[in-house]
Amino acid sequence: MEAEVDKLELMFQKADSDLDYIQYRLEYEIKTNKPDSSGEKNEVALLKELSAIKYRYEALCACFKPLSIEQKENNSCSCATLSKTMTMIQELQKQTGLELILLTEEEKAVTEQLKSHMPDL
Repeated sequence: MEAEVDKLELMFQKADSDLDYIQYRLEYEIKTNKPDSSGEKNEVALLKELSAIKYRYEALCACFKPLSIEQKENNSCSCATLSKTMTMIQELQKQTGLELILLTEEEKAVTEQLKSHMPDL
């Protein structure tokens, strides 16, 4: 899940870079082409709209950052709790002399999937 969060962050960073480039190109085109006044108003309005979009994007990133940090902390806590639980179960099995029950293929697949998402296990 952390990989997905990191991928999302990279996508946001790329989008921010793309917006900067688009704004730069529009400003350059307006300055170099000097269109008639009616066209110029539309392009200026477009630039203002682009700036508003960029502002909303930055606000979204600011909201997303604490969420990402909290998600990583929750994942870490979940991993630690799950690891402790698994250790306790193994210790109880040893103390009581119970045999370890073999996992089904489906349970093995889920366990491997869980380990791939939580390398701390």
